[in-house]
Amino acid sequence: MEKTASEAIAYRRSVRVYKNEEIDTNKVQKCLQNASIAPTSSNLQLWEFHHISSPDKMEEMSEACFNQGAAKSAKQMVVFVSRKDLWRKRAEANVSFLNQQFDKPHLDEKLLKRKKQVHSYYKKIIPSIYIDFLGILGLIKYLVFQVIGLFRPIYRQARLSDMRIVAHKSTALAAQNFMISMAAIGYDTCPMEGFDSKRVKKILGLPSGAEITMVVSCGVRDESGVYGAQFRVPFEEVYFQV
Repeated sequence: MEKTASEAIAYRRSVRVYKNEEIDTNKVQKCLQNASIAPTSSNLQLWEFHHISSPDKMEEMSEACFNQGAAKSAKQMVVFVSRKDLWRKRAEANVSFLNQQFDKPHLDEKLLKRKKQVHSYYKKIIPSIYIDFLGILGLIKYLVFQVIGLFRPIYRQARLSDMRIVAHKSTALAAQNFMISMAAIGYDTCPMEGFDSKRVKKILGLPSGAEITMVVSCGVRDESGVYGAQFRVPFEEVYFQV
């Protein structure tokens, strides 16, 4: 029986050792479909999910992840990749989709205004944020926005480094969707940051503009793979009601 959201969140642990038990590739793929509907900045979906199940690739990936237990005993892996370099393509996809939604004769004034706003956002605002040249334009935009920010609220994250963070945040949200979905069906995961990113990119044939957000190993937990009781700092130390 599939777990509720709260049950899945409570069940999920970072598993370092998996049983020698195969998992269903189709079920993992379904969990990745859940990942694809995670929240994402400007709906750009600057992510890719590389699902690894072949033994040869698993062996290569395990080595690239330093043969840590969570990698070596895993039955499958998913590499969550941030693709900030695809912002133009994804912006165009949004415009195309929204054009279809607005493809109606005699739009009323409200919808016509909405259509113009959408086109302006993806064709003017998004390029103004993502276009840069050796970091120079980003620095200029940053300084201009700081000055404007003295007088009114304004978006301040306009540098290449800021856009990298935005893309990785969205990809991390997708990864969390995936891990909770896996927990809901009784499968286990471990998000790993211990890996050689250059080797992982080579294994997957990724271009230079792609960046690895995390590698998530998958399997069925061995009891020895959950390292003790879960520790969290007291909720009162992290919760602030304003």
